[in-house]
Amino acid sequence: ATGVAPPTDRTRFYRNTSSRIRDRDLLVMSRLFLLLASLALSSAFSPLPSANLPRLSLRPPLSLSPSVLGGGAKHASLPLGNARRAVLRPSMVLAGGLEAIQDPLLEMPKTCESSWEVHKFGGASLANAGLYRTVGDLLISESEGREGETGGKVPTMAIVSAMYGFTDLLVGAVEAAIVSQDDAEAKIDDVVDKQIATIRELAPPEIAAPFETNIKEDAIKVKGVIAALKLIRSVPDVVMELVTGLGEVWSAQTLLAYLKTKGVPCDWIDAREVLVVDSKSSGLGEKGSSSTGGVTVQWEESASRMNEWWKTKGAGFTELDYSVEVPIVIVTGFVASNLQGVPTTLKRSGSDYSATIFARLLSAERVTMWKNTDGVYTADPRRVPDAFPIPSLKYDEAMELAYFGAQVLHPSAMVPCMDAEIPVYVRNIFNPSFKGSVIRGRCATLEDRDKIAMESTDPTFQTKRGVSIPIKGITSIDKVAILNLEGASLVGLPGVASRFFGALGQANVNIIMITQASSEHSICVVVPEEQGDVALAALRAAFELELSRASINSVSLLKGMSVVAIIGEGMAFTPGVSATFMRALFSAGVNIRAIAQGSSERQVSAVVTREDVTRALRSVHGAFTLSGKVCSVAVLGCSGKVGTEFLKQLHANTDRVSDLTDLRTRLIVAADSQKMVYEERGMNPDHAQKMVSEGEELDMDKITSLMAHDINPTRVIVDLTDSDEVAGKYEDWLSKGIQVVTASKAVGAGPYDRFKRTSVAAISAGSQWAAECSVGAALPLLNTIRDLSYTGDQIKAVEGVFSGTVTFLASSMESGTSFADALKNAFDKGFTEPDPRNDLNGMDVARKLVILGRELGMECSVEDVEIESVIPSDLAEWEPTTRKDLVPELVEKIKGGAGKEFEERVMKAHKEGKRIRQVGVVNVSEGTLKVEVLEVDAHSRYGQLLESDNAICITSNRYCSQPLVIQGAGAGSVLTASAVYADVLRVSRTN
Repeated sequence: ATGVAPPTDRTRFYRNTSSRIRDRDLLVMSRLFLLLASLALSSAFSPLPSANLPRLSLRPPLSLSPSVLGGGAKHASLPLGNARRAVLRPSMVLAGGLEAIQDPLLEMPKTCESSWEVHKFGGASLANAGLYRTVGDLLISESEGREGETGGKVPTMAIVSAMYGFTDLLVGAVEAAIVSQDDAEAKIDDVVDKQIATIRELAPPEIAAPFETNIKEDAIKVKGVIAALKLIRSVPDVVMELVTGLGEVWSAQTLLAYLKTKGVPCDWIDAREVLVVDSKSSGLGEKGSSSTGGVTVQWEESASRMNEWWKTKGAGFTELDYSVEVPIVIVTGFVASNLQGVPTTLKRSGSDYSATIFARLLSAERVTMWKNTDGVYTADPRRVPDAFPIPSLKYDEAMELAYFGAQVLHPSAMVPCMDAEIPVYVRNIFNPSFKGSVIRGRCATLEDRDKIAMESTDPTFQTKRGVSIPIKGITSIDKVAILNLEGASLVGLPGVASRFFGALGQANVNIIMITQASSEHSICVVVPEEQGDVALAALRAAFELELSRASINSVSLLKGMSVVAIIGEGMAFTPGVSATFMRALFSAGVNIRAIAQGSSERQVSAVVTREDVTRALRSVHGAFTLSGKVCSVAVLGCSGKVGTEFLKQLHANTDRVSDLTDLRTRLIVAADSQKMVYEERGMNPDHAQKMVSEGEELDMDKITSLMAHDINPTRVIVDLTDSDEVAGKYEDWLSKGIQVVTASKAVGAGPYDRFKRTSVAAISAGSQWAAECSVGAALPLLNTIRDLSYTGDQIKAVEGVFSGTVTFLASSMESGTSFADALKNAFDKGFTEPDPRNDLNGMDVARKLVILGRELGMECSVEDVEIESVIPSDLAEWEPTTRKDLVPELVEKIKGGAGKEFEERVMKAHKEGKRIRQVGVVNVSEGTLKVEVLEVDAHSRYGQLLESDNAICITSNRYCSQPLVIQGAGAGSVLTASAVYADVLRVSRTN
């Protein structure tokens, strides 16, 4: 070792270079091996080759036995459709730019009176053996025909997806092969075992055995292909598409196995033998994507192969007596082949597309998409619980809904059926008796609009309540980003937009939505969030020079966005639709980041933050009367007398209010002074107090956060406390778009600067702060004053008996009850404030006068009120041992003589034919506020008041000779709670 010279830089270079060459050669060889294996596997899984490729079949196709065909069937040609219809109509140009096939079709048997119908079943409909039975039985039932709709039995084709979750499992297996072949094979074995177990549950061994063999052979070939993935440390798209497509291949055979047990004529088609496409992109595409990735059907070649299949494998079906039995053919969805014979796919969620393609090839009478919902909904029912199925809509509307995120239909699924006028039905596999939604017809073109308007054709939609509205549905796209280009120097400079979109096009960025200032000062587009960084880099490169010279201010990307869209043909004929849309978003406190509308006027879309999208959907859905409004309610002070009564009324009236007004209240937060409880889905008001007693420690900041982030657009906090801490939260709540309903006077009559800030917060956020019951309990005083002022009347004075407590006390003493006992009775009946001294010393009325004065434009505070008390000042300043002991100790104080003077005054007035009343006066003209204890004539308006009655007189320019009088009971927890409830309903309906 000592005689060996250390390596020089040159020798190190050659060694490293040699190592890199060996690694590169190994990589190339492994990729070559994988390519050859993929070609072999594709040949094995594609028994029918393209016209220019030799056939290499490692497995003979299944043949139909006479028992399957229902007897000794002979080979004969099977046409693609009824003799009354052509498969592809002459002179019609289809997707892919190919002329329609004009070859004459073989006639159907004379016994066939119905055209083909196509049914599609997704993975959720094929999750287990029980659902495969359900699907099989449904197909048999549908093939029997529908009385009054079909001419007889119906030849039936079913397009099937993979068993539920199997595509994801196969994707996982392929990806695992990069790291560990053993893990990948274990995952494949798991899928195979589950599929075979399902077949064994559905069919006896003699039927199941051939299918089991096919699946096991497929698994062996797959394992051979993915063995090379670890060497190249990547997954070629062709391998991923080929392997994941096996889920549909195995699923079709599983359903066929069950149908064989029923003795019906049946067979299956591997779509890769028939369906030929040209795909401009590779890979599976994004799960749930609204794009098929540029997949174009090669109609001539596909129709030719379809005919070939019928002439060979399906030949026996033409010998059937279609008045007795008809064929049921199962076809693999999702998969296809390209022109070179290589297996490919229609991208994720593409089985809908498979169904309408085969319907087009068969010239089917109809296509039915079997889902786990009752049709195409007005909105996503997971986000908008009141969403409901749309009975009918047009192809264009359905495509818009699908493009903007509605998961019920794949957007490309509409194209093959549109020109052929094949209706598409969406029905529920779990509720087959429900008619579902039907998609047929085209929306009016721009040129047709005037004609439709002149003919008074009504394109609007009738909701389940019979209301005519211009939209069909509301939907959304999540996970998008806003890409924005801004620059004052670009104003009037031609070619900016061209460079902008050219750069994004070269980067293969999908643009979802566009909005641009007319001067080109700014251009804004919405792109998928996962493409946002690529799009940003492309624009920065394209405008590198302008950015360096500051000609462009910025190129920015804003993630965390969603698109909300309203869709429907009727909006083109109805003014104000966009205004309703925007107003609904505003009412929900949702900020709009960008807006766009198509020239067809079939959709209007807005970009909002992702956390606001559910609230936006619910608000817009309710605004167009597609559903009732849901109001989320938090009740603070739920254990008090008013709180207890409010919860009772809420529980008793929720259903009745919903029936009358389409408004449903949902109690999500309840709290007392110590504890709180939160239920996102709402709680029974009848159980709220018990839940609070077992709840968590009160946290006002948490309540604020819960209400601010609640998904319902209308949120109301009901304050039934007299807490100054709670009152301090109003400003924050209102600024967050939360409505406030209160029985408290802490803000309305509290510090003027806080009152002003709270009022400004409400106005700025478009929120409402309702405090009707804080002045007159259930009497409509504040709303009446507002109505008078808003309509131009000038109010000069408001006076009256604002507190029923003193009236009740005086009336009781006149009947012989002592002051102390009368006060205790008033408290027990809920006529007093929590601290009765506020009634006796005039402070309660003073605070009401301040609220009125501020409502009338006076800058006033409690300190500005001249107050006459009915109890001595030393009693007003006295403090009880504990708050709980306040009333008992106060009663004892009065019994001890503290209230003797007032009691004597009441009795003296009574002997003189007079009554003691506590009267408040707001003199707007003089700018004064006063609380007086007066002796009034027993026969006067105030003297005739009974127990807890209030009477308020409003003098104004209109009511000058005789005041406007509002009179009625003004105290008690029942009345106060009803006033609070009325305010909740009012702010909820007008929000």
